Amino acid sequence: MAVVELDTTPTEEVRAHRRTFLGFERLVLFAALHIALTLACLALAFVGHAALFAFLLGVGGTLALIAGFVVFGTQTEV
Repeated sequence: MAVVELDTTPTEEVRAHRRTFLGFERLVLFAALHIALTLACLALAFVGHAALFAFLLGVGGTLALIAGFVVFGTQTEV
């Protein structure tokens, strides 16, 4: 007698779950990077007394994060 695995999960459901998981993973990564950028800019502004530079770095960094995630988020990894 042989042991046979019984996998009743459809392939499309697994692919949809994987796409959802990768999208959520990208969202969490973006949030963590944006929080780190915000904290670095706040530290630079208040502790380093460079408010204008911190503001420009924050705005530019946010735009760079958004652009990077838009460009690299369009690749399908399924």
